[in-house]
Amino acid sequence: MEKYFSDNLVVQKIYQVRGHKIMLDEDLAELYEIPTKRLNEQVRRNLDRFPADFMFQLTDLELLNLRSKIATSSLATLESEGELATDAHPKIRGGRRYMPYAFTEHGVLMLSSVLSSKIAIEVNIRIMRVYVRLREVLSVHYELSAKIDALESSVENNKEEIALIFQALRQLMEPAPPKIRVKIGFRQNAEEAPNDSFAL
Repeated sequence: MEKYFSDNLVVQKIYQVRGHKIMLDEDLAELYEIPTKRLNEQVRRNLDRFPADFMFQLTDLELLNLRSKIATSSLATLESEGELATDAHPKIRGGRRYMPYAFTEHGVLMLSSVLSSKIAIEVNIRIMRVYVRLREVLSVHYELSAKIDALESSVENNKEEIALIFQALRQLMEPAPPKIRVKIGFRQNAEEAPNDSFAL
């Protein structure tokens, strides 16, 4: 049976660092239901499988930037659970002796070969599906953004022509002035005849 957790939970644990969408070792360990220490031990035993584009260690500044995002979500979780949030609270990340490891999409995929548990395989399948969906969403957004940019550029280059088109459209939409109809036929007196004609 497939392990259940919401895709939204995975999305909340994906961060943008160095141009990569990454997941932290402790978040992955939580999803795999193993200690972070064990996950990193397995990775260290198989370092040849994790080149720099699969996994890297965060710098102090990167961790500081991430912690501001993480602390906000952790505080919101604690408040919703009615718990007091402090720096010493175990649910707020901290107390690590080394910088966390960040795994790119390829690194996460490689973890399934290092962690051979059934849960790890199931979790990785779910995570990969989330990554695929994220790529699809970003692709659609990129295409829309490119089309909007092209449209804006086209409008900028053809402002005068577009203004003329709108002017012509407005003229076509205005009601035509009523036509004066002249009666055809024999008129008995001059009063019935129009000013520019004569009565017989």
